[in-house]
Amino acid sequence: MADGNNRDVSRWVVEARLALAFLTRLPLGPAGAAEPGALARAAWAFPLAGVLVGVAGAILLTLGDRLGLPILASALLAVAATVAVTGALHEDGLADFADGLGGADAEHALAIMRDSRIGSFGVLALILGVGLRVAALAALPDTRLAAAALIAAHALSRGLLPAMMVSLDPARSDGLGAEAGRPSPAVAGIAAAIGLAVALLALPAGRGLVAVILAALAMAALGLLARRRLGGYTGDVLGAAQQVGEIVMLLVATL
Repeated sequence: MADGNNRDVSRWVVEARLALAFLTRLPLGPAGAAEPGALARAAWAFPLAGVLVGVAGAILLTLGDRLGLPILASALLAVAATVAVTGALHEDGLADFADGLGGADAEHALAIMRDSRIGSFGVLALILGVGLRVAALAALPDTRLAAAALIAAHALSRGLLPAMMVSLDPARSDGLGAEAGRPSPAVAGIAAAIGLAVALLALPAGRGLVAVILAALAMAALGLLARRRLGGYTGDVLGAAQQVGEIVMLLVATL
């Protein structure tokens, strides 16, 4: 029995490490990502990666406040910290997805999204995305609430991604979205539960519940748009969904 428990703990550690290595730029080294389906099985740990990213932003936000920086500068530093930790992984997805919306059909849209060049829609999406996050953080009256909102937003928005991978088909037969595999409903449920728990613990009860509901609805709406325009999800769609969920949660926290 003890050996079985040790194997389970070891597997969880490996999967959590893989999720962190995939979603962040932390120097964790190789974590077995080449194994087929490994990332899908590790998707339960996506919200844990979100917690770490949110904590990085919260530290910079708090540090800026302690140094007496203007709140707008502290908010910019906080968002910059989250971008640095993730290597702008999700921002890149948001920009590519926004550019792809200009495609005449699914094939054209997917080709645009695969192009490494960024278009007008992508630039505007990044400006709006960063601007809304910074504005929301700067509008919060208390630094502790802003730090908690950051952690909640990053955890929940990543915790809901596996559910999108379960409910949508890959739009391509290749690419990051298809290669990652599809999590089981159980894995998606665990990820969502962890993200939900973090969000509800971090934010005041009523505000946290409203933020969770609206963020989930916004991400679901983006998923439906991706299904209609692309036929399913790609890695860029998941990145865009994370950004939308994060933005909605931060905006609701200001209400």
